[in-house]
Formats: sequence, C-alpha cells, structure tokens
Amino acid sequence: MARAARSLHARKKRRKVLEQAKGYRGTKHSSYKRAKEQVWKSGVYAFEGRKQRKRDFRSLWIQRINAGARERGLSYSQLVHGLRLAEIDLDRKVLADLAATEPQAFAAIVDQAKNALNGEPVERRIQIEWQRPEESVAPEKKPKKTRAKPESKKAAPEPQEEDVEATDAAERRADELDVDLESVEPTGAEGQVIVDDVEEAAEEEGKVHATEAAERKAEELGVDLSTVEGTGKDGRITVGDVDKAAKARASDE
Repeated sequence: MARAARSLHARKKRRKVLEQAKGYRGTKHSSYKRAKEQVWKSGVYAFEGRKQRKRDFRSLWIQRINAGARERGLSYSQLVHGLRLAEIDLDRKVLADLAATEPQAFAAIVDQAKNALNGEPVERRIQIEWQRPEESVAPEKKPKKTRAKPESKKAAPEPQEEDVEATDAAERRADELDVDLESVEPTGAEGQVIVDDVEEAAEEEGKVHATEAAERKAEELGVDLSTVEGTGKDGRITVGDVDKAAKARASDE
C-alpha cells in the first residue's frame, strides 16, 4: 500500500502551535515539542482563570444587590424569593447594574418583591419619575473695579512720506544743490529721478546750475558761482567758466 504524504498538514499543524506560542521565553516559542507542551498548559490555566473570573463577578454582583436591598429593608435572599414570586426574571448582572447606576429603578423592583412577599398584587408595569439633574448655572462674575488711568497725550501720527525712487548720483546731487526730491519730476527708467532731473529742478528754483567739478574748482579758487556765466550744455557752468572768471577777477585787481 502506498504511503500517504501529509507534509502539508503536518507543517500547518506545527505552524499553528508555534503561532500560539509566540512571545514565550526560551525555546518555548521556537521548539515545536516545548511549544506544544506550553500551549497545552496555558489552555489549562486559561480555563481555570475563566471559571475563577465568573466566581469573582458573581460575588461582586451579589454584594451590590445585597447592599441595595438592605437599604430598602430586605435581605438578598428575601429579594430573590420575592422576585420569583412576582415572576420578575432579572439576572444578577442586571440587578447589580441597576443597584449601582439606577437606584430609582432598583427601588421600584424591590417594592414589587415586597408586594409579592406580602401577598399584595404585583404591578407588571413600573412607572418611574425621572428627574433630570438641574443644570448648574455658574454665578455671574462681578467685574473687577479698576482705577481709570489718566489718558496720556499721544502725539498725532506724523504723515508718512512716500519714498521717492532716485539714483544714488541723483540723491548726492540733490544734497549738493539743496533740492527736495519730492518736488522733482522723474524722467528716468521705472520712474526714477536722475541727475538731469535734479539739476533742471534746481535751475527752475533759481539755483546755480554747475557741474560737480566746477563747484569744487570754485571752492578752491574762491569764486562765487552766481557771478559766473555758464557756457556748457543748457547753460551749465563748467570748470573752464570758473577758471575764466577767476582770471578776470585777478586782472581786475
């Protein structure tokens, strides 16, 4: 008879056991023999733990029901007997939850158990008046009294001057000729003020129109530029004009 190959099932079985033993210490998670023994023992411990857990919860539920029943004049055994007579089928878990979280509903159930014990009619429908917790209104906070601070006199904000775009040479020339750049009409690229614009504005204002070199030369020779006639472009005073005026003054002296 041919031998049946079962390697697939064997590997699947081993893989399942090793997967359950994942996280165990030592070789219990890698050796199949040790892993199988440990998984079997773990199952036994888990079964016992589940049984013990059920006992613990049962004891807790009984304690809660007994405490709620004692507050209303019944013992735990009397309450259970009265519920059976009243045919109210509620397990311990539900009764314990009502005793802990819904005291009004639990009190109504206890009253029906008392009626059954005393031979009085039992109401199948229980009406409970629910009272909503009053919304706590926070007391209004009184505004704190603060001393009025004297109003400080603040200076009126100065109007911001718009920046005038001008070339560096035009700014230097404006300082030399004492020309306000805001009053100069720009003719340069992208609306920039150039040197010619500054000199033209100075000429319109009646100021001396001379080249920088001519001004330096006039300072060296002590020549008054207002008395010099310019022969340069657009009537500009040049260095030659300053030299000529200096020689004429020397000859006159």
